[in-house]
Formats: sequence, structure tokens, C-alpha cells
Amino acid sequence: MTQTLAGRPAAGRASPGHARPRRSLPARHQARAGVLFATPPMVLFVVFTVLPVIGALGLSFTRYDVFSPPSWAGLENYARLLEDTTFFTTLKNILLYCAMFVPLMIAASLLLAVALNSKLPAMGVFRTVYYIPVVTSPVAAATVWTWMLNSHYGPVNEILGFFGIPGPAWLGDSSTAMLSIVIVTLWQGVGSNMLIYLAGLQNIPKHLYEAAALDGAGRWATFAHVTWPQLRLTTLFVTTLSLIGAFQLFDQAYVMTKGGPGNSTLTPVYQIYETAFNRLQMGYASAQAFTLFLIIVAVTVINMRINRSDET
Repeated sequence: MTQTLAGRPAAGRASPGHARPRRSLPARHQARAGVLFATPPMVLFVVFTVLPVIGALGLSFTRYDVFSPPSWAGLENYARLLEDTTFFTTLKNILLYCAMFVPLMIAASLLLAVALNSKLPAMGVFRTVYYIPVVTSPVAAATVWTWMLNSHYGPVNEILGFFGIPGPAWLGDSSTAMLSIVIVTLWQGVGSNMLIYLAGLQNIPKHLYEAAALDGAGRWATFAHVTWPQLRLTTLFVTTLSLIGAFQLFDQAYVMTKGGPGNSTLTPVYQIYETAFNRLQMGYASAQAFTLFLIIVAVTVINMRINRSDET
């Protein structure tokens, strides 16, 4: 009797080999909570994105001018697109814009991130200052820059004239109009990519830098062999976002140049806007939009494959 009582565990205590499992929310309750939180944004996404995209795809095969019911046109809009020289001009313009904007965006945002990735005083203030243009309205920013780049009374040409440099007609010359838009979009977008690069820099293991220092590597060698390889995925992400954003350029071209001079800054999205809302050719505008969508997908896939081949 004594052995039985001695061998029995004390009341209210679990034996070491039979520990009580912690009580947790059942898996089905967690699944219900996840569905509950995910449902509102998914409903909004379907209603305001998926359904309009499907409707626009249907309109791309029709003739529709808003005032009369759409009529079936088959592939007529896409065949017309192949003969549209203005559309190919917009593609040439946007490719030129990408060739200037994307490399400058990567270089500027990476340079700023490296410079601000330190524990010196007031670094948070500088990060905030560089990020402020991101939260400003593109239309407001473009309006201010239109005044600043004015060839007659703009502050930019006034400063250049102070140093004896004749300022160009930034927005009135086809050779500098696209460059002006690149400057404005670069100024407004570099802050967000700077933060992305900052996050990437702060996730690089410290022991890699310690090993490079023990090997006697200098700043450039450390950057080339430690920092840059560790930022490959970050650079891929920044490049992809920059390319997608570049192909969707509209606000700055609309406010600053109206697509001119001589269609030198006319972009595909601007032409889609003109076709849809000024000419009321909704079917043809939808065909232009889906063609641009396929081009963006193709460029994104090519960019990802190029970066993956560089990693291997």
C-alpha cells in the first residue's frame, strides 16, 4: 500500500513522461480567422481589379464609343495596332526612358542607402528628408518642376546662368524633354528604393565584413565581394519595380510636356488615355492596354532570367 502511494504522482501534477500539451487555438479556428481577415481585401481586389480587367479584355474585341452598345470586332483592334506608328513611337520613347531611368535609379538609391547606413547622429532625419518626395503628389511635383525647368524664368536655368552656363529649353526641346522627366521621376522615386536597399544592407551578416577586414580588403573590395553579391535579390526586386513603374509613366508626361514636343515624350499609357477619353475609342484603348500588359510581363520575365543567370 505504501509503495502504491509512493509511486503514484502527486495529485494535480503530471508525470514527467506524460506532460500535458499546451492549450492552443484549434487549427480550424486559426483558418477561420485567416479567411475572415483576408476576405475584405480579396473582395475589393476582385471587384475593383479582376472584374474590370476581365471587362476590359472583352472590350478589346469590340467597337465601343460609350454612347452606343459595344459591337463585336474580333481581332480588328489588334490588327489596327500593328499598323499604328504612333503606338510604336510611344514604345520607342518608353524604352529610351527605361534605359536612362532604371540604371540611374539603381545607382542613386544604392549610393544613398550605403551613405545613410550608419549610426551617425541625425541619420534618421536625412532618411526622412530623402523619403519626403515619395509621399508627395506626382501631379503637384510635376507642376513645381515645370516651373523650375522653365527656360525663361526657371530657377534651374538661373543657377546655370550664374555660373556662365546657358540653360537649355528643358521641356521645349525634344532632345532634353525626356531627360527632364527622368530627373523628376528619379527625384520622386529614389526615396522608396533607398529604403529597400537599406533593409537589404542591414540584413547582410556582420561576420562577412569581419572576414573581409581580416583578409585586408578595402572599401571597394568589400563592396564588390561582400555587399554587392549579398544585394543581388534586392537589386532584382528594385529593378523589377522600376521597370514596371517606368512602363506605366503618365502623370509627369501629361503635366509637364503633354507628350511633346513632337511626340518625343508620348508614352503608351498617355496614348491609351487619349484614345479612350478624348477619342472615345474604348475598344481600341483596351487592346492597347492589354498589349502593353503583355510587354511588361515579357520585360519582367526577361529581367528575372538575366539576373538569375548572373547569380549562377
